Amino acid sequence: MVHSDMAITSELAIYNETKPEESIMPSLYGRYYSKAELLERVGDISQVGGVRRYVLADGSESGVEVAEFRTGTGFNFNVLLSRGMDISLCEYKGMPLSWRSPTGDVGPSYYEPLGFGWLRSFHGGLVVTCGMTHAGAPCEDMGKELGLHGRASNIPAKNTWVDGEWQGDDYVMWAQGRVREAAVFGENVCMTRRVWARLGESRLFLHDVVENLGFEPIEHMYLYHINIGFPIVDEGAELLSPSVSVRPRDEEAEKGKEDYGRFSRPMPGYKEKVYYHEMGSDREGNVYVALVNRRLGEGFGIYVKYPKAELPRFVEWKMMGQGTYVVGLEPSNCLVEGRAKERERGTLMFLGPWEKKEYRLEIGVLSSSEDIRNIEAKVIRCRED
Repeated sequence: MVHSDMAITSELAIYNETKPEESIMPSLYGRYYSKAELLERVGDISQVGGVRRYVLADGSESGVEVAEFRTGTGFNFNVLLSRGMDISLCEYKGMPLSWRSPTGDVGPSYYEPLGFGWLRSFHGGLVVTCGMTHAGAPCEDMGKELGLHGRASNIPAKNTWVDGEWQGDDYVMWAQGRVREAAVFGENVCMTRRVWARLGESRLFLHDVVENLGFEPIEHMYLYHINIGFPIVDEGAELLSPSVSVRPRDEEAEKGKEDYGRFSRPMPGYKEKVYYHEMGSDREGNVYVALVNRRLGEGFGIYVKYPKAELPRFVEWKMMGQGTYVVGLEPSNCLVEGRAKERERGTLMFLGPWEKKEYRLEIGVLSSSEDIRNIEAKVIRCRED
């Protein structure tokens, strides 16, 4: 796909808007290399990192397009261009960060939209998008049958652009595309997503713009299903969150609710527990949440940073089952009891004609006890500010 100079300038402006003020992780190989110093040491940037696209070719995954990111620190992740530009496999120095389900990265043609059919294509992975017009439990709303968590994750992206370039002494790599949920006589909504990372860092950034392209207001429910798995999730794991209050979703979650932030070994017959958190934010309006395991190496974990104004709700999915052994960290604009419940409560959000909403996430690795102490300090500030 050809992009004009004007288009490229416009897109790269996003980097300047979202460029972090701080760096948690070390530079490449323990020291900082300028562009010139690095390029005189390699024949091509792919020797140390970068992003490339390929197509899966086996079984139900056949035909799924993937953008593979390598940042040079051992932080690698895959963006599924054919599956809503969600992030599946994610690892750090060979250690998995995300839980993976038994379905694999199945193609979008296998999507079953009604009831709980969504679970037959739920690959787990680092980020699964729930929405754009419905998220949460299956329900009937205004005469429409709505399946679990909506369609976004099972729609192939169009106008995809996978590339990287030097910006001064930073090498930035990205995958971008548009995911459109549309029906005749129905919704017409488009999500433009950019996932990007820098060489020499162990974090990624996700920036979504969701726009109603229709002439009538539409329901808008949006949730990021961030799925953390073994070995972070294990005995000794703990949730670090600036929770002002925590409310169990149902009777099942009421059992052991005081342990919402502590996690056990896998348990036979375990039933999922879901908790609704009211999060505090820092003076800049950001929320920091982390899942850490101090027993792993010298301390290890993963953090999520997001603006509370964009994602005012937070859902914790605690699933300590055998095989389905995962903790979901889920910033959102809704709860997960379905669209009918949101409408009934008067909390259902809408997008007006041509209205846009923006969402941003930062997800990164905590690879030492010092990193964990630093994120704990940020969490405490969010609770106090």
